[in-house]
Formats: sequence, C-alpha cells, structure tokens
Amino acid sequence: MKLCIKGPGRQFCRARSFLSEPCVSNISPASSHQSHQCCLCHKTVPARHLHAVNSMRSSLIELIEAQCGPLAADARICDDDLSALRRQRVEKLLQEERGELSDLDRRVIADLGRDVSTVQTAAAENERPLRFGDRASDAVASFGGSWRFIIIFSIILVTWMAINSIGLFLRPFDPYPYILLNLLLSCVAAMQAPIIMMSQKRQEEKDRQRAENDYMINLRAELEIRQLHEKIDHQMAHQWARLAELQQIQIDLLEGRIYKKDI
Repeated sequence: MKLCIKGPGRQFCRARSFLSEPCVSNISPASSHQSHQCCLCHKTVPARHLHAVNSMRSSLIELIEAQCGPLAADARICDDDLSALRRQRVEKLLQEERGELSDLDRRVIADLGRDVSTVQTAAAENERPLRFGDRASDAVASFGGSWRFIIIFSIILVTWMAINSIGLFLRPFDPYPYILLNLLLSCVAAMQAPIIMMSQKRQEEKDRQRAENDYMINLRAELEIRQLHEKIDHQMAHQWARLAELQQIQIDLLEGRIYKKDI
C-alpha cells in the first residue's frame, strides 16, 4: 500500500507498508527446501547452501563478476564456490603484501577456506607417537644432565680408585694410572654425546614446529580480524543506507502532516 501526499509544487509518495508491516526474512521455511542455480558453477543447489551475491562485500562481488560477468539482481553462489573465492581473495592480499607465499601461508589459506581450526590442525600434526629411540635419547639426556648422574658417577669413580689404590685385593684389576677406568670413561662419553645430540635435535625440531604453529595461528587470527572488519564496515554501510532512507520517509511524512495542518 502506498501513501501519496500532494502539496504545492511537490509530491511525496512512499511505501506505507515499509513502516507499518513487520520485517519478513528473505528466505521462508518453504523456500529453504527449494533449489536454485549457482551463478559460478551453474549447478542446482538447495537454497540453504546458497548465498545472495548482492548482500556480500564489494571485493567478493568484483571477484564473482570477473569470473562470470555481469550478475543478475537475484544471483546466488553456493558454499563451495564462495569458499574458493575467499581463498583466492586472501591469497591475492597476501601476495600483494608479502610477495611469494610460503607453504605455511598456503596451509593457513586452505584451513581458512575449509573453515577448519588451525589450532586443531597443528595439534593433530604434533601428536606423532614417539619411537623407542626417541624415548631412550630423551631419558639419557634427562639423566645425563641432572645432579643425580653427577653424584652417582662421582661415587663410582671414587669407589673404583679406592679399591685399586688401597690394596683390598692382592692384585688390583686396574692399578694406577687406571687405564681401564679411562677406557670406560671414554666409551661412556663417546656413546652419551651422540645420544644427547639426537635428543637436542629432536627438541629443536619440536621448537621449530611450535614456532611454525604460532606463526600459522597468528596469521589465521590476522586474516579473521581483517575479514571481520570488512564485514562490519559492509554492514554499517548497508544499515546507514537503510537508516537514511527511513529518515527521509519520516521527514516526508512530517512535512505531509504539517501541510495538512496548514490547510
């Protein structure tokens, strides 16, 4: 229903139903089970898996128009194509800022497009079961770098030298200068050093993996925050246009009432 108000030199005509009738959602429960065609892949998809193109941000609309040309007013896009467009846009932004993308950047973009948690992906990759050699090297490195090892080894050395020096046996098995003890110490050092190095190498690998995971999580958070800002800006611009239209309708109605009172 339209409300038309005539006055000297001007005419006001606005949709009265815009103010009086309640707001109704664009997709009704009955239409959610209907099927429509995607503007990119041209596949028939249920309405619940489609998104209206005119409600998207201008950057996404430009990407869609670059691939399929001018769009109709009721054009829609499916979930898979929308995720692919978002990945393309994020990849383009990162290339403009950083140049060539690394493997970590591409993994974050893939997780972002699939709507997968980067934290869970990184945690799943770090859950590799430890082998026997890894557990043994960690145990040797932990024991070799403790005060317990120093105390036990000192007691063994003192006991060894005391037994072979005091003369508890008629013929000491390792008399001074303790050649057998030196041989044992050399063997222990030769075996312990590479085992500790293996443990340190694996720890460095864990630190590198942890640093990569932190980088991926920070990059994902940065991209999510950027998209959130763009969505908020788009929503504010859309709401501002509607508020401006409502304000203009109210002004026209007030002017019409004032004109009636003057008559």
